[in-house]
Amino acid sequence: MSTATATARPGAVLADLLPASRVRDAVLVVGGAVLTGLAAQVAVPVPGSPVPVTGQTFAALLVGTALGARRGFLSLALYALAGVAGMPWFAGGTSGAASVSFGYILGMLLASAAVGALARRGADRSPLRMAGTMLLGEAIIYAVGVPYLAVAAHLSLSQAVALGLTPFLIGDALKAALAMGALPTAWKFANKR
Repeated sequence: MSTATATARPGAVLADLLPASRVRDAVLVVGGAVLTGLAAQVAVPVPGSPVPVTGQTFAALLVGTALGARRGFLSLALYALAGVAGMPWFAGGTSGAASVSFGYILGMLLASAAVGALARRGADRSPLRMAGTMLLGEAIIYAVGVPYLAVAAHLSLSQAVALGLTPFLIGDALKAALAMGALPTAWKFANKR
């Protein structure tokens, strides 16, 4: 499929600009998992919180948006399963499902599918829609991660919000701003080719 055909086709995501094949899809899924694992190594501890600031949520949402719902979900599923199996690529080089922050990874699975579905509807084509898409993805991650944190760390829900949501809001706004520029710009570049 030519670039012009892919960009004009309704429902295309950035990954669809590459020639279609099962090999392409497999490489994209593995690549998305690897990108998320690498981004998770950018981990900055938050004083008082068992959850660090990482690049993995940003990567997970970009993977979902760029690959679409199905490939994005599969990519994050591979990331999660490999990490549970012992691959040390969760935040700060950890692995396993015993972490109090594992709920955020489960939330990333759902969020990647949601933002991928929105991208197929053109949500990644304009800065404003992209910001809304990223914020929705972050909300899904927190909707799973914060209650999981509360249960796993034996915290009240308000304590979990204070430790696992509130300290991250400014960073999430910055991530949304980066995505607002990155993906619509990528589409503009692709449409000029």
